[in-house]
Amino acid sequence: MRAANLFKLQQKEDVMTTQNNPRTLFKGGTVVTLDSNVLNLAVGDVLVEGDRIAAVGVDLAVDDATVIDASGSIVMPGLVDAHHHMWLGVMRRMMPDVDDLFAYIGVVAETLGAQYRPADMYASTKLTAIASLDAGITTIIDACHSSRSPEHTDAALDAIKSSGIRALHMVGAAMDKQASSSHIPQDLERLARNWNKVGGLVQVGLFGQFNLDWWKVARNLDMRILTEFIGDLAKLGPEFAEKGVLGPHNIFNHCTRLPQETWKVFGEAGVNVTVNPRSDALFGFDDESFAYQQAIDHGLRPALGIDLDTAFGSDLFGEMHALFGQQRSAMRYRRFRGEANVPAPISVNAVLQAATINGARAAGLEQSVGSLTPGKQADIIMVRTDGVAVFPVSDAIGTIVQAVERSDVDTVMVAGQFRKRSGKLVDVDLGKLTADVHASREHLLETSGYRRDLLRHPQQPSRQPEQPCAAPRRHPKPSSN
Repeated sequence: MRAANLFKLQQKEDVMTTQNNPRTLFKGGTVVTLDSNVLNLAVGDVLVEGDRIAAVGVDLAVDDATVIDASGSIVMPGLVDAHHHMWLGVMRRMMPDVDDLFAYIGVVAETLGAQYRPADMYASTKLTAIASLDAGITTIIDACHSSRSPEHTDAALDAIKSSGIRALHMVGAAMDKQASSSHIPQDLERLARNWNKVGGLVQVGLFGQFNLDWWKVARNLDMRILTEFIGDLAKLGPEFAEKGVLGPHNIFNHCTRLPQETWKVFGEAGVNVTVNPRSDALFGFDDESFAYQQAIDHGLRPALGIDLDTAFGSDLFGEMHALFGQQRSAMRYRRFRGEANVPAPISVNAVLQAATINGARAAGLEQSVGSLTPGKQADIIMVRTDGVAVFPVSDAIGTIVQAVERSDVDTVMVAGQFRKRSGKLVDVDLGKLTADVHASREHLLETSGYRRDLLRHPQQPSRQPEQPCAAPRRHPKPSSN
């Protein structure tokens, strides 16, 4: 007990010393920059001044800096989770093997989501944010299709801010039939005024589906717009080809089984595409056409998202594993089927780009985060390589993508502030968070009447989704997860 207390005291002193000192030096680590103009280093240093990266180099001579011993570790940009429904945090693994989108919506939206109070929104969003930081995620695009009221939105934003993570919170209509979305377009101006400030860690955008009236409001406020989109028959109408409607301000998620004419429009407009390898497989959204590869083939740079906690955890390493395996499987299948000119197998470097700089681009933050570039925000993680599942390191990027896990993430820094240090979260009251989450979950179960056996996982009835995600919420078919 005495040793544990001494460790906690040392950790607290280390963090306080560093945060009171505007200069921090990560010393002697393997440096992976994700910037083609800044060399990766087998052994190097990264200097942070205030909230910015000041320098990347070898044996940097720095006076009056807090030195972080990075030997035996990899120093790299923080991961970017480009699509996550953070409000589902208290429903973790509640439907781990569901393959029916409509059954999923029936539980998370119509049954449990309909009972959400602002307090439940806060607890879920805070849990997801803290778990993400613990796993080395420093930026997250929060796809909130549960903005039931301005109070619910404020609770989610307060939770994100209190966690210290960098985020783009996308305000969207709740999926259940009981909820009203009439407040959303009017509320966007208030949210933009309060949150979309230069340099702010938390920004707000619109989860607008295909509601062009909402899009116009969002564009007038210079907001990014998120749309979830799948389906063989999903086609964009001529109104989307009008000048200025589509562009880099758009983020399209899933994008599975889209016709080639839609991909052509996306490529020409330069929209952002995000893919969720595990949930796309869970629901059977994707096939061997593979949305990630379609985006690459049309000149886009897709980003990775976790999507949901109802089946998975807040861990982007799992998405990197899935992307690598799925792309290789899909391309191998096409090659074995006899197709010509099949794209090359994915590389670990491409996977890591999807989990960092591509995600930053989707969030509109590529000038601020996503790489270890001097002048950018100091969103940095340090991962240990001395774990029994990791050493010896023969390829740094291969190690990150294929071997490193949450438990190997030693240090997480967002805008120059430590959020995890020496393997422990900083300034997080896990006892209170645990109590709040359990209380929220019990409220939702009690008020909804939903029950699930802890040790029994009943299979959901399987049927094919009928073109979800291709319409705004008022359409009779529900939106995606």
